[in-house]
Amino acid sequence: MKITEIEAKGILNPVKQPDDWFGLKYNMNLYRGCQHHCIYCDSRSECYQVDHFDSEILVKMNAPDLLADLLPRKRIKGTIGTGSMNDPYMPIEKQYNLTGRALAVIAENQFPVHVLTKSDLVLKDTDTLSEIARTYAAVSFTVTTADDELGRKVEPGAPLVSRRFAAMRALANTGIHTGVLLMPLLPFLEDQPENILTIVKKTAANGGRYIIPAFGVTLRDRQRDYYYAQLDKHFPGLKEKYIRRFGNRYHAEAIQAKQLYALLEEACFDHHISLKMPTFAPVQATAQPAGQMRMF
Repeated sequence: MKITEIEAKGILNPVKQPDDWFGLKYNMNLYRGCQHHCIYCDSRSECYQVDHFDSEILVKMNAPDLLADLLPRKRIKGTIGTGSMNDPYMPIEKQYNLTGRALAVIAENQFPVHVLTKSDLVLKDTDTLSEIARTYAAVSFTVTTADDELGRKVEPGAPLVSRRFAAMRALANTGIHTGVLLMPLLPFLEDQPENILTIVKKTAANGGRYIIPAFGVTLRDRQRDYYYAQLDKHFPGLKEKYIRRFGNRYHAEAIQAKQLYALLEEACFDHHISLKMPTFAPVQATAQPAGQMRMF
């Protein structure tokens, strides 16, 4: 992939409140484009205006400096999320360490953070995340399938699911909040009861405290075109099933989604896993953040 270093004008964007899913107040993307090449990624959609999502990575070289200047001036202390438009721990992070440097700034300013990732590379920043956890730190791992072989096909550039669960265990052992983003759940590929139950069991076995589900996948413009091309490549005949069932709908819901959710709910109850994550309640920047977390 082409790597282009750029100077960003801004680094934090406000998140529409309340954010009942991820508990975010601010969103931060340190890179543009992604090396994980997940076949379903919504960030390919035209509305995000990322024209070379799979062929070029833009590296926001000044991002940590922008953050260091901005955070002391923020009036509201709220959770900073990273991982919405790309993965903050894709392989290029080994070279540039933007996420690691940004987390150090967040720790210095005692802001809470929620990292969304598919990578065990997050473990390199365990010490910094542990420091942030004095305020609030969560790391959520996207897991759409419990099967490494299927994972290789739908998330070809991302670390194996088994490595993500191992990283979850390591983070949980330090006391950092961690769990699973069970999203998207791809129709005809991942929406089987055994997949749901295995993910729940592995989450519990590796110290995950929550699972946030979304049963289905978005399908729009460039995202749909790319996804269908990959289905033709890896799962011949499956694209036609999508076209027959979903047509031009924006959202392709998992097959028997209601029944699957009921199954998930029961399994999570049995394994003491929440379907909501603990979040940090935003406070005035002059207030002490300790004790501001609300638990679901």
